[in-house]
Order: sequence, then structure tokens, then C-alpha cells
Amino acid sequence: MSFFRKLRRSLQKRFRPTDRDKVMRRWKADQGDAKLRLDYDLNRDSVVFDMGGYEGQWAHDIHARYGCRVFIFEPVRAYADAIAARFEGNTAIQVFPCGLAAATRDETIGLCSDGSSVFRQAEHTEKIELVDVAQWFNVRDIAEIALMKINIEGGEYELLERMIETGLASKVVNFQVQFHDLAPESATRMQSIQKHLEATHFPTYQYNFVWENWRRKS
Repeated sequence: MSFFRKLRRSLQKRFRPTDRDKVMRRWKADQGDAKLRLDYDLNRDSVVFDMGGYEGQWAHDIHARYGCRVFIFEPVRAYADAIAARFEGNTAIQVFPCGLAAATRDETIGLCSDGSSVFRQAEHTEKIELVDVAQWFNVRDIAEIALMKINIEGGEYELLERMIETGLASKVVNFQVQFHDLAPESATRMQSIQKHLEATHFPTYQYNFVWENWRRKS
């Protein structure tokens, strides 16, 4: 085999698209961010949870389209403060400077813009507050969540497992979730959550490790 053929094969192997790359291309071709993530049966009375608010753009877009109430959870203080300032005076949007999880505790988060995560190393870190999702609901009278968007950089596993365990998942009409492949057990945990959700919900779109939506059965 010639040197150039070996080099070409080596480069092809090195830059071969991963499964996630292929799924991401399909997501973009289907205009997932512009269409799928915003196309829901909502109105002004609907309650929407935005888990992982970051800059509040998705919350802005979903509220602008439907006028729904939005509860934004963002544990990084600077991001939470910026979101609160962005929606100052809009009583339909509330910002909570914490995250919901399987247990109440303090954590250290690695700061990396929209990729900030307690599961990633970063040069800059911050102490954040996580609150047991069951505890949070115990002190609030919320009968139903029309849509819960979850993009919390690896925290989605314990949050969803806790909601399934406590029966809180049945309160949510739509789960819009981005699973993250951050650990060897990520795929296994994702598949377990999906299997448990099948008891109460069904997928309306599914792009593994990009975005998927689960709608509650009638």
C-alpha cells in the first residue's frame, strides 16, 4: 500500500463522523431548535419549567410564543442574576438560583458558559445549591407541569431517576431532555430512564444525546 493511501485511510478513520455527529446533522436538518423544541400545546395558563436557564433564551422564546408561566432554575449565581435582570417586571417568569436534584446539598460546579457542570473540570469553579426535587414540590402547590425542559449537563440522570422514583414524573406532560454522555454509565442510565418513562410517557421525537421529548399518555 502506498504512503499516500495509508495517509488517506488514516485521516478518514481519524475524522470519521461519530454517531452523535450523525444525529446532530439529522437534528439540524429537521430544524430541531427552531421547530421541535418550541412546538407544544401551551397557553397563558401553562406552567413550564426551564432546568438550566443559562441566559434565558429558550425561556424567552417559549414565553413569547405562548405567554405561559416559566419557572427558571439556574444555580450559577451570575447567570441567575442576569436572567432575573432580563425578565425584570415580567411576573410570569420566576428565577430560582438553584438546581433540582436527587438530594439537597452543596456542589462545586465547573464554569464553562452553557457547558457548566459539576461533572466537568474547569479553571473557574463556584459553589452552588442543589435541592431535592421531591422536597421542592412538597412545599409548593403545583398540580401539573405542561413542559419541563432539562439541560443540566449530566444532572439529568439523578433528577429524572428521583422524579420517577417519587411519582413526580406523572405531574409532567412533556419532558424535553438533553442527555449527556459524560461517564461510562451514561448510556446505560439513559436507557433505564427511557424504559421507566415508557410506563407513563411516549417519545414524540428522539435524537439520542442531542434532544428528545416524552409526552404523557392520556
